[in-house]
This record gives sequence, C-alpha cells and structure tokens, in this order.
Amino acid sequence: MTGTTEALGGSAAVDNAARSVTRPFYVYAVLANTLFQRGVFVLFLQQRGFSAEQVALLQTLLYLVSGLAELPTGVIADRIGRRASIVIGQLLIAGCLLGQGTFSDYWVFLALFIGQGVGMACVSGSDTALLYDLLVRRGATAGYVKVKSRFTMLGTVTSGVAIVLGGQLQQISWGVVYVGSAACLALAVVVLMSRVPEIRGADAVDERDGAEKHGDATAWRAMLRVATPALVTLVVVSGLMHATLTPYIIFAQKTLSDQGAGTALVSVVISAGFFAGGLTPLLSDRADRRIGYRVIVPVSLLTLAAALGLSGLGLVWVTIAAFLALVGIPEITAVIVDNVFNESVPSRHRASLLSMIAFVESALIGIGYLVLGALMDGLGSSVGMATYAAVPLLACLLWLPVLFRGARVTTESEKPADEKAS
Repeated sequence: MTGTTEALGGSAAVDNAARSVTRPFYVYAVLANTLFQRGVFVLFLQQRGFSAEQVALLQTLLYLVSGLAELPTGVIADRIGRRASIVIGQLLIAGCLLGQGTFSDYWVFLALFIGQGVGMACVSGSDTALLYDLLVRRGATAGYVKVKSRFTMLGTVTSGVAIVLGGQLQQISWGVVYVGSAACLALAVVVLMSRVPEIRGADAVDERDGAEKHGDATAWRAMLRVATPALVTLVVVSGLMHATLTPYIIFAQKTLSDQGAGTALVSVVISAGFFAGGLTPLLSDRADRRIGYRVIVPVSLLTLAAALGLSGLGLVWVTIAAFLALVGIPEITAVIVDNVFNESVPSRHRASLLSMIAFVESALIGIGYLVLGALMDGLGSSVGMATYAAVPLLACLLWLPVLFRGARVTTESEKPADEKAS
C-alpha cells in the first residue's frame, strides 16, 4: 500500500511540475496558430492578380526555403537559445504577413515568402526542443507525450477556428485578416518572453544527470553517434508517413470533387477532418502506454494505405467515411514518434538534430506532393490515390526489421535522467 501511495505521489509531482512548464506553452500554441489568412490566402493572392502558376511558385518557394533553412537555424537555436530562435522566427513571419497585406508586386511577394520560410524554420525544432528540455529541468519528461498531444490539439483546433474566422474577417478587409494574424504572433512572442525561460544547448545538458559523456563539439558528430540503424529507419519511416498524410489531406479535396461532391460538402468534410486530426492526439498518451511506438507505427501506415485504397473505389461516401475515420490515427503516431526523437538525441544539440529530422521529413513531403500530383494527373484522382498507397506500404516494410528484431532506437546514454531513475 505504501508503494502504491508513493507511486501516486510521484505521478502527482510529475504532473504538477509539467503544469508549471506547460501553461504558457498552451497559451503560446493558441496565439501562434491564430492565423486568419491560412484558409483564404490563395483567394487573396488571386485577388492580387497572381496566376495559379505564380501562386504555386510562391508555395513551392516557401516549402523549399523552409526545408533548406532547417539545418542552419537548428544550429543557431542551440547556440543563441531556443526561445530566442522562436521569437526571431515568429517576428519574421509576422513582418512578412504585414508586408503581404501591404504590397502587391510579385517580386516583393517572392522576397516575403522567402523570409516567411526562414521564419518557419527558426520556429520548427526550437519549440519542441525548448518544451522538452524545460520538462527535463523539472524531471517531468514522463509526461511529455500527454503534454505534446495537448499542445498539438490546441494548435490544430485553433487553426480550424481561425480559418473560419478568417473568412468572416475578410468581408471587412484583407488588411484586418493579415494585421490580425501578425498581432496574434506578436502576442505569442510576448507570452514566451514573459513566461518561458531561455534554454541553450549547454544549459539543457547541465540540468541533467550524466550529461553528455562524449562532449560532442558539433551537431553532426552527435548525430553520427546516436544514429542507430533503428533511429535512421524511424526518421525515414516517419517522413514517409508525413509524405503520405499531408498530400492526402490536400488532394482529398480534388478527389472528392471529382467523385461528385459539391464545394460546400468538400469544405465541410475537410474541416471535419481538420478537427479530427486535432482532437485524436489526445489519445497519444494512452496509445503510447498500451501499444508503444513499435506497433503504432505500422498500424498508422496500414491505416493510411487503407484510406488511399478506399478512396480509389470512386465512391464519394466511401471516400468521405475513410477520410473522417482514418485521418486522425497518424496524428497520434506523430506525437509518440516525436517523443522518441526527443529521447534519442542529446540535449546539447537537440534543436539542431530535430531540425535535421524535420529537413528529411520536409524533403519527403515535397517529393510526395509531386508524386501524388503526377499520379492523379496521369491516372485520374481516384486511381492515383489508390496507387499512392504503395508509399505507406513501402514504409511498413522498412519498419518490419525494427518491429520483429526489437532493435533499440534510444541509446542508454541519451535517456532522460528521470527515466533512468525509474
């Protein structure tokens, strides 16, 4: 009985420590995702007089720049501080949004989208690294999956609400839409600066027991040391999962339309899927404890393959049912895998290494867009979707050796101190 009481007390202490860290992060998640232009920016660009090809070029440039900037911005975040990198990134994005709402010259927009891509890279990896290492400092990393699932849920649901509000604010003026988004990002920065302490790579290490026995001087050496075959496989498999899910969500709009769904129905289905993808990560902690990442990874991949295959039948209501029922499961896996990545990399270079992983995922997502788009153009939207199911099936095959051999992803030296003690 005493042991049970102590265990419960320890769990409560971890929860209390996690809450003290996460409250400002939850507020930040809401403000940083209150981007009113996200659902209507294509219409805005068209009203600026840009052609479909010009809009596509802007999006491609944004994606390419963000991916290429991941590596240097991750290194910078470890050197100058994770909070500082987030602040720089969000202010840069806010400034670019204000510029987009002010100017109309296409060449100016090219420069603004480049700046926005760099800003996105500054935030990517740094926010997760800062959150995780603050939990390390409090000895509360055992609650990271639950924390990250709520953080993801708040951001995704807020994005959905902001998209709806953006359509209403646009009726007032485009300026209100873009200024409102920039203002929310500025408020997110205020919350970070006032409520969240700074952590650099070296600071994070100093807060841990058994910190960095190897003393790696660069992120590259650290990556080579921790890059077990299982970890590399997980990075590739996770990237292929995202390279399936992200294009699937976007191109589902075209598939539904080609199968006979009206614009209004497509809008409702995509919005419902967006909210489902935001709420299902709340199940991540339970799934992690009861199933574990080794099993949930192939389950998610087979789920994606099934959704793509069912979409290939050409029956609109089957496609809708598959989309709404299955689109949220990979979001659960994404949270669990994110926790594995954080456990696998050393604190000194956490932002750098997470940025490297994000770079791989971004590259695979970009390739995925091109491949699925080509398949849908060449074979038709339904058959193209079904053919693309080969990607998650391939990822599942790559994961089978890790699943059955039990290869370790996280090395013993990189496990958090509180996990070792347990």
